[in-house]
Amino acid sequence: MATRWGICSAGRISHDFAVALKTLPAEAHQVVAVAARKLEDAEEFARKHSISRAYGSYEELARDPDVDVVYNGVIHPHHLKTCLLFTNAKKNVLCEKPLAMNAREVKEILDSAKKNNVFLMEAVWTRFFPVSVEIRRLLAQRELGEVKMVRSEFGRPLMHVPRLLQKELGGGALLSIGMYCLQLVLMVYDGEKPESVQATGVCLETGVDETVVVTLKFSKNRLATFTYSSRVALLNDAIIVGTNGTIHIPEKMWCPTSLVVNGEERRFPVPEPSLPLNFPNGTGLRYEAEEVRLCLLKGLKESTIMSHADSLLLAELEDEIRRQVGVVYTQDL
Repeated sequence: MATRWGICSAGRISHDFAVALKTLPAEAHQVVAVAARKLEDAEEFARKHSISRAYGSYEELARDPDVDVVYNGVIHPHHLKTCLLFTNAKKNVLCEKPLAMNAREVKEILDSAKKNNVFLMEAVWTRFFPVSVEIRRLLAQRELGEVKMVRSEFGRPLMHVPRLLQKELGGGALLSIGMYCLQLVLMVYDGEKPESVQATGVCLETGVDETVVVTLKFSKNRLATFTYSSRVALLNDAIIVGTNGTIHIPEKMWCPTSLVVNGEERRFPVPEPSLPLNFPNGTGLRYEAEEVRLCLLKGLKESTIMSHADSLLLAELEDEIRRQVGVVYTQDL
């Protein structure tokens, strides 16, 4: 039987997710419903993506008995409320990153998923790309020897995007783009908590972070450093350095389609979309959807690739980076 998806929010990322699902077999994935705050937005989305049911409230989606799993694409200040709505309605949830505004909210979401015995995963889509699968394989086989250093950067000029600038919309570069660098470091170092975190950066007048440099030290003298910025375009690459070699992600480290292992390039292209996308390599959202289906078929309540512990550590480190650069959301008070 197909995994039956409900989509919460008719925004830009939800559009790309619906397009990505169309690249997978219809007998495995079907979108059966979409919900938005305005019924006309949901109806327009449903027309565009050939979805049979459109709702003008998230509560109606939560009550739909034909929905196996909800893709939560609302902006992150609303993740706590919407995730709790769906988990309390006994719905499985794939929630866009960041899972919540801080570690306290993340804990509340994870506790609710456990209490209601439903599957829940933070949609850190990068982790499910074939490039990331290959990186984990190479590291597990110790192709690089002992990894000693990870460096990455993600910067795009996003000063024209209100969501990035306004605190009440969850603004700030860390939760939107910097977290991709951080999650890569944590993936490479296998979910280990760093011994130390040092962050220094620049904030906007609105009180959100704009450009930050972070250095982390792990056990056995292993290091990581990353830079993120919503002001300037950076190379957006990443490098993993071991005692016996290197892995280089040459571009778009957050949605990668190639990697260079000791000078040898390997390509993993994403499928072509059936409709124009809002984000680069948006059909790559299919890989996290495949993981959700696999987990549901196995009866799992979390993914081993992006586990609840992974989400909590990510949030705790995001909190610490924000604390050091001086970003405080109302949710922190």
